[in-house]
Amino acid sequence: MSRTHDIVVIGGSAGGLEALRPLLARLPVGLPASILIVLHVGPVSYLPEILDRICPLPVVAARSGEMLQHGKVYIAIPGVHLLVHHNHLLLRRGPRENLSRPAIDPLFRSAAACCTTRVIGILLSGALSDGVAGLGTIKRCGGIALAQDPDDALVPAMPANARRAVDLDLVLPMAEMAEALAALVQRPAPPPVEVPMDIQLETAIAAQELADMKVDDILGKPSRFTCPECQGTLWEIRDGSMLRFRCHVGHAFNSEAVLAAYGEQIENTLTRLQRSHQERAALARRMAESERAEERHHLADELERRADGYDEDALLVQHLMRTGFVGPRDESRDDEPGDTRQDGEIGS
Repeated sequence: MSRTHDIVVIGGSAGGLEALRPLLARLPVGLPASILIVLHVGPVSYLPEILDRICPLPVVAARSGEMLQHGKVYIAIPGVHLLVHHNHLLLRRGPRENLSRPAIDPLFRSAAACCTTRVIGILLSGALSDGVAGLGTIKRCGGIALAQDPDDALVPAMPANARRAVDLDLVLPMAEMAEALAALVQRPAPPPVEVPMDIQLETAIAAQELADMKVDDILGKPSRFTCPECQGTLWEIRDGSMLRFRCHVGHAFNSEAVLAAYGEQIENTLTRLQRSHQERAALARRMAESERAEERHHLADELERRADGYDEDALLVQHLMRTGFVGPRDESRDDEPGDTRQDGEIGS
């Protein structure tokens, strides 16, 4: 067992790649630590190949079961969480967290549960708050918590939220992060600490080793809200100053992610509603054509009036999606200088 801070976990989202480049490029050869990285990625990722070109350390895609080696960088792959388990890598297709898989929190949490005081966590640029709870977990287990300076981040929300919610050890621009990290990994680590039960349970959920409603009751209390992913009950978890939620299946969210997911649900519902009204109008007009061909003009007129009403309903839904405003249609509102929302954006 190492007596230094030899496990470095890094998480980022939007703007994270731009932050990683100067950090990895400045790392010294032979760094006596293993580096594990989660960036929010799509279904295909070329991050290992991109970062390997600029980093003096070997950069590889994470493989489940591989033993951690010092002086090596491991990148999370799409579709699975990257976890640490007994000094080796573990890839699991566990429940999404904060609408992402891989997500930052499971990596940070598993590293803290496995390696406690040996861990250094770094949170980079990104939106919302993924990684903030995990960074707090690292601190609870005696590790070191760092964040990119929000003023240096392309998207400052994640490091700014970390600064508010976590007792950070350092907040640095990325130009200074590599030098600080190289010094920190050399420091002697304190003796291991006992891992709190809630951290052990949430780590086991991400590793697909645990899913039980009794576990949810240990972690928190049932709320009146439903999971945006599976529509099950969300358990409310009070994590320091943060409010988090987790469902029985294991989907996990911070409060900002729940709000974002509900907003997406509303937009999808309105889109389907608009399409349904448009289809009803088109069908009614097709029926009117058929009735008029049979000389049933009164019925054809009634169907065309219905079609006009359906078109008005579709326009009302479209207007709501564009402006977030329900009321009499007023075309002048669409061009008001103060309205900066884009088409399809739902107002608050």
